[in-house]
Amino acid sequence: MQQRLIVFTRFPEPGNAKTRLIPALGRHGAAALSSQLTRRTLDTARRLAEVSPVAVEVYFAGGTAEKMAKYFGSEFSYRPQVPGDLGHRMQRAFAEAFRQGAERVVIIGTDCPEITPKLLGEAFERLGECDLVLGPATDGGYYLIGMRRPAPQLFHAIPWGTELVRKETLRRARELSLNVFQLAMLSDVDRPEDLAIWRRTQQSVHSGQPELISVIIPTLNEAEYLLPTLLSVKGSANVETIVVDGGSTDGTAEIAHRAGCRVFFSPPGRALQMNAGAALASGSILLFLHADTRLPKRFDRHVRRVFDRPKSIVQPEPVAGAFQLRIDGRQHALRWIELGVSLRSRLLQLPYGDQTLFLKARTFHSLGGFADLPIMEDFELVRRLRRLGRIVIAPASVITSGRRWQVLGPWRTTWINQKMILGFLLGISPARLARWYETGRNRFPGRL
Repeated sequence: MQQRLIVFTRFPEPGNAKTRLIPALGRHGAAALSSQLTRRTLDTARRLAEVSPVAVEVYFAGGTAEKMAKYFGSEFSYRPQVPGDLGHRMQRAFAEAFRQGAERVVIIGTDCPEITPKLLGEAFERLGECDLVLGPATDGGYYLIGMRRPAPQLFHAIPWGTELVRKETLRRARELSLNVFQLAMLSDVDRPEDLAIWRRTQQSVHSGQPELISVIIPTLNEAEYLLPTLLSVKGSANVETIVVDGGSTDGTAEIAHRAGCRVFFSPPGRALQMNAGAALASGSILLFLHADTRLPKRFDRHVRRVFDRPKSIVQPEPVAGAFQLRIDGRQHALRWIELGVSLRSRLLQLPYGDQTLFLKARTFHSLGGFADLPIMEDFELVRRLRRLGRIVIAPASVITSGRRWQVLGPWRTTWINQKMILGFLLGISPARLARWYETGRNRFPGRL
């Protein structure tokens, strides 16, 4: 075809994809986001090709054409990028397209989720009257470049990866007497601070529906308990389930895959895993669920009602919510513990992780997420939330596994938990508390 769209991307190999996001998402989380960005871009290209005579080619780095086709679909033509800097690779792609007879060629990357079929169509239309079309990015580069004739000098000696890319490209275009048109300015997703752009783009897909709830479940060898938890999420309106696995060896991730969850991988650590899940979530509401805790029926309604309550002068606006707690077990002592949890949650505004904390994504990210602690990360976050406003306890109960109370008995387990809280409040380091907790767990079979 006379019009050709070339997509530059990379095979999502952990450790080699979206490397600037690894500090925020981990190697596997960054690779997962790279995959999602590529899929979104290819879907945009596919929708353009459905309504316009445009051929689509994918130029990739890493992996093989077979791997790319298996991962992203076989309807596209896949070509490996040539060695060299970005300018050399783009210049060669343009040259090959023009050699094959294309008259209007556009190259895009996969870092800009705001690209639409309409915008791509405008780029090709403008090439009917201009030599060069650029899609300016807010970081000083460009997310799109289109040409109608070769101009290899345009790519020489450009400071790629800096905020001067677009400025130098426009200067070079003037020297070459190229007629230039610039499209709307958009943002790439390259750095941790850009993740809000991805979340905003994802949320727009669900506009017109109830607020999307992202259920985030950190896992590590939870095959025995995970499926009932996932089943408790099913049947809810506009809910996505994200499982962030910390390296399970018992088939936990496979169970999550079969249940239709979005599954990502991260180094182990509940705070790290939950932060990674939140960064990849699409929902405007985040709900953090333990792998051995089952949600109540119609939990999504309870969650949304917390934030839909009318504002009151007497009651401050809610900043977060949690559920009442039920412990799976028949021991009479467990009922007393549940009562204590209820009183603590309502009077002191201190629900813990077992009670399934939920809050708006914007609140979570404004606070910086969970602190990177080996233990007590939920307690620490709730204390920060409490300073912002009210934490509402929904009129429904989650059911959590009684396995921790079965090892040492309800009262001894509760006493250990309270000592951990006291130690945290007295300023004992979380690392020392975690070592003490692990020592206690190793002294007794099972999990505390």
